Amino acid sequence: MAKILLVEDEASLQATIAYNLKKAGYEIATASDGETALALAEETPPDLVVLDIMLPNMDGLEVCRNLRRSSGVPIIILTARDSEIDRVVGLEIGADDYLTKPFSMRELIARVKALLRRRELTEQDLVARTQAVANVITIDTLSIDVDAYRVRLGEHDINLKPKEFELLLHLVNHRGIVCPTRQLLGEVWGYDYYGDSRTLAVHIHGLREKLDAHPGGSRLIETVRGVGYRFSG
Repeated sequence: MAKILLVEDEASLQATIAYNLKKAGYEIATASDGETALALAEETPPDLVVLDIMLPNMDGLEVCRNLRRSSGVPIIILTARDSEIDRVVGLEIGADDYLTKPFSMRELIARVKALLRRRELTEQDLVARTQAVANVITIDTLSIDVDAYRVRLGEHDINLKPKEFELLLHLVNHRGIVCPTRQLLGEVWGYDYYGDSRTLAVHIHGLREKLDAHPGGSRLIETVRGVGYRFSG
């Protein structure tokens, strides 16, 4: 459930907006002035802020500036003023969207959903790009650096032969799934491989010996009799 900080000093409007956002499935915190809003944002960082410009003491634009010094949280500004300069100033100081009063609750909720979805996609993209750059698979204490052909188990480097490494990587990429012998031979050794299937058994044995020699490596690779092997780490 996304957390929304609603900053609005008009009590009836605050209650109406809060009611509709809760009904839409969001968790709501409310503030009627800028100082309270900033304190709440610091104490429990929200996923989105709905911020009125006309607030007592500290206006919404100043609140927005303060939030932007330490957070990239999406901000929707609400205002009764409709001049182009107000819109430009609000967006230039870091607001993500702008609604002029009066507005429909349906439109506000649509904007909220759109901004939260955009943030989620941006975060997912960042994670994906970080993983792509690092190209390291980590499962508990096992770490596999795909580009460097390096495997670590806890504090220990595991020195694997190229085929042992490729075999481990294939099993890890199919974690929890039984990989049939024929599939492993085809995908690790190549689909044109017609050698003895005992080659696979020998490599599995060598891989297990190297993993089992260190804490956390025991029984990472299971034999499913008559079918193949499964990584169960």
